[in-house]
Amino acid sequence: MSTITTQRKKVSFFREVQNELKKVTWTSKAELIMSTKAVMIATFLFGIAIYACDLAIHAVINGLGALAKGILG
Repeated sequence: MSTITTQRKKVSFFREVQNELKKVTWTSKAELIMSTKAVMIATFLFGIAIYACDLAIHAVINGLGALAKGILG
């Protein structure tokens, strides 16, 4: 393949990319801010839920350990 053909393919590719990017509907700044806030709040709430589950599991395991220690001596 010649260098000219390779260069033409590259130019063609970038023109196609440019044309496709013109068709994209970009979100507005307000929409982006609202989506970012929603993601941050959801992440925080899921983090709290996971932490609560972790504490509950830890308490159950410690309780079972204390029970086994009490039974087995």
